[in-house]
Amino acid sequence: MEADMKKSIPVFVIIFTLGAGLLFGQSADNPGIKTIINHFGARNYSSGTVTKAELDLIIQAGLRAPSAGNRQPWHFTVVQNPALVKKTLSQASDGNTLIVVSCAGDNKTNASIVLDCALAVESIYLAAQALGLGSRIYTNPIDNINSSLKAELGLPPDFSAVAVIRIGRLPDGVDTLSSASPRASTQEKVTYK
Repeated sequence: MEADMKKSIPVFVIIFTLGAGLLFGQSADNPGIKTIINHFGARNYSSGTVTKAELDLIIQAGLRAPSAGNRQPWHFTVVQNPALVKKTLSQASDGNTLIVVSCAGDNKTNASIVLDCALAVESIYLAAQALGLGSRIYTNPIDNINSSLKAELGLPPDFSAVAVIRIGRLPDGVDTLSSASPRASTQEKVTYK
């Protein structure tokens, strides 16, 4: 009986793994893949705030981003004060939340730190969209943040902002086909050898 059980366990594991892959992972209908493929940087937002529950999930996605040697060199500053949101990003709409991602160390010359923080930025950006929210990444306000707003935003000492993610509610009827910028084709951007 024990020998039969030992033989059936590997068979069960193989069947379960294949079934789980088909159900959850290796399909164009996978929700994670859909979010990645269909993402777009929203330009138009409707009124309405991002909830605390949504923000908690979005921040968790950023905290779980990969980093070299698990250094996690980032800090996230969540900006919800309407006046400070507008001061940080003039394009922001009522109800938008900003997440300022800043990095420790010399992020101008250490490419690894910048890459780590970029992975956190993308995780935050995609998590917001997976929750049905609009998100857009900005780097244009970074110089102003680092020269004039670090103290007001409460960035940690020796940290510098590298990106801002704008998050908010989308207007009804927004779809990725009409809202997304055109993308280059696979033939233009990918080489297989």
